[in-house]
Parts: sequence; C-alpha cells; structure tokens
Amino acid sequence: SSRRSRNSFNASSSALSDIKGRGSGDNAGNNNRDSSHQNNSNSSDTVLRKGGNWHGNSGNPDLAELEAEHHEITKVKNVSQIVMGKYLVEAWYYSPFPPPYDRADTLYICEFTLKYMRKPRFFLKHCAECPHKTPPGDEIYREGRLSVYELDGKDHRVYCQNLCLLAKLFLDHKTLYYDVDPFYFYVITEVDDEGAHIVGYFSKEKVSAEDYNLACILTFPQYQKCGYGKFIISLSYELSKREGKPGSPEKPLSDLGKISYRSYWTHVLLTLFSSQTGEENVQIKDISLMTGIKTEDIISTLQSLNMIRFWKGQHVVFVMQDFLKKYIAQKKKIRLCDPKCLTWIPHAERKKGGSSGCD
Repeated sequence: SSRRSRNSFNASSSALSDIKGRGSGDNAGNNNRDSSHQNNSNSSDTVLRKGGNWHGNSGNPDLAELEAEHHEITKVKNVSQIVMGKYLVEAWYYSPFPPPYDRADTLYICEFTLKYMRKPRFFLKHCAECPHKTPPGDEIYREGRLSVYELDGKDHRVYCQNLCLLAKLFLDHKTLYYDVDPFYFYVITEVDDEGAHIVGYFSKEKVSAEDYNLACILTFPQYQKCGYGKFIISLSYELSKREGKPGSPEKPLSDLGKISYRSYWTHVLLTLFSSQTGEENVQIKDISLMTGIKTEDIISTLQSLNMIRFWKGQHVVFVMQDFLKKYIAQKKKIRLCDPKCLTWIPHAERKKGGSSGCD
C-alpha cells in the first residue's frame, strides 16, 4: 500500500473521456503501479488507473484449472467495468443490479457510500457534493493507515446491499444480495487525506448454529496481492477469540478459498508449535481455544501436513523439529490482524442500548 499515491480526483471531462475511450481488454498499464505513480506524480491531472483484472496463464499448475474455469464463467456478465476511486476495473461476473443499471457498460461507484451511477456527469456531481469520507458504522480497528468498520446490516441496509451487489461482480458463487439484516459486515479500508478507501470486506451471520465466523470474503481486485486476504481471515478469527468460541468459514469453500484458508491455518499452527518446547501436554481443544480455529479445521490441516500419528492407542500430534525449523526459516512475512489495534467488544457482552462496540 505504501507504493500507491492517491492524488485528488480530477473531475475534468478529458479524464472521463480517456476512461470511456479505453476498452476493458486493453491491458496497457494494468499492473505496474510504481510506473503509474511515477508517470502521474508530476502532473496536475489524475488519470484513473486500471487494476485488478484476472491474470490467467500464471504458470502455476495448481491454478491452471481454476484459471480455465474462470475464463469460461466470465464470458457471461452484464456490467463490463466499474470506475471506483482511481481505478478502472474489469468486472468478472454477472451481478443483479436493478434496471437500467444491470446493462450499463460502465458503472461509477462512490468509494464512501457505494452509490452506483451510470452517467459520468452524475458521478462527478456526487463526488463534488458527497459529505462522506468513511464507511458508515463503528471503527473497530486502526493500525497506521489500515482501518476497519463494523456495520449492522439492519442499521445500514442500503450500504450493505450496495456492497453485496458490487462484490458479486467479482464473486461467482455469492447468493446474498438484499437480505442483509441477519449479517454483520466488516469493511477494510486504506486511509489517507481524502478519506477511508474501501479495500475489501467480510460478512458474518449474527447467529450461526454451525459457528461460522465468516460468510463471504472479498478483497477488491485493485487491492489484491497486497496481503489483505490473510489479514481479513485473521481478523475473523480474532473476533472469534474475543467471543470465546472457535469459528470456521461458511462451507463449502471455493477452491481458491480452500487454498487461502489452508495456508492461513498452516501458518498459525506451525507458528504456535515453534513457540513451544515440546514438553507441554497440549490437546487439540486447547489449540482451538488459543487460535480460534475449530477442531475439525485443525485436524484436517495437520493431516495434510502428515502430523497426525497413532501412538499408544490414541491419535497424537507429531511435530518434526527439522520440518518446523525449515518452515520458520523460510516463512514469508504475512499481514495479520494485531489484537492490540482491535477495539471490539463481543455483541453478547455489550450493554443494552449501547451503540458502540469499541473499547
């Protein structure tokens, strides 16, 4: 995020003409944010930059099938692209926007209210007059320029509905659009002098019989590959730990979701094991309480790492120190939620009539 410099939005008609003149298939300047910054840093005009389009042919054999499936699914969509903040982003999937927005080639999205518009002039007028600079709801997390807001779907129905419609442009299996009342939404933002720019979000059922701690998760394409996915997952588990009950993402997970969660679970478990001497008699249920991860997810992860063994008539966790040291030595730095920056009180503990979930 430190590589991106946001100048104020230039409301010139020439900039919008430039946007409308470039097709979504034009990949020039798609990903090189550094060069985009350098090219524009000395200009008084801000050019909206493209970003976040799906990058096929990654060369990763594990993703080849997913990339091919993505290509087929994205052939059917209604909205071609969105303008959101400084970014012109190609849409991936169909989203049930109401008529006449459902057939707009380009939708213009206010970053702060998520109001969507078809006409550039209405968008410019809205940007000039919009008094909002942050999402609605309560700020529950602040770490430098990273901020998170909690929204009750019932209290902020229109915003959350707009968020769901917008998210569906980038999610192929999402079904929640308008019935947002039973959910809390957690909106992740990057903060600068212009306001809190939405990066992604996750939703969570207010009451879940299955102890799901996450229903839907999305990092918007223009902010992907910046580490926000793991941050969002870790935040959902930090909330579970505050509530004192381990949680799990809503099933079934997508193929990419399985990859992300398995990576996170592996990181958390191996990091925990590396901090222990080996003399502790730690049960799976203890690990679950310490990490917020449900026991079945812990067991499946350990099985994938070949760390579950049958010994003296019972299953035990078998940790090879050489494997653990090798993992820790090559461990990549992962952006995770810092509990000290989270000022959130579980809803069950809040006094009746209290409006804030912050400490």
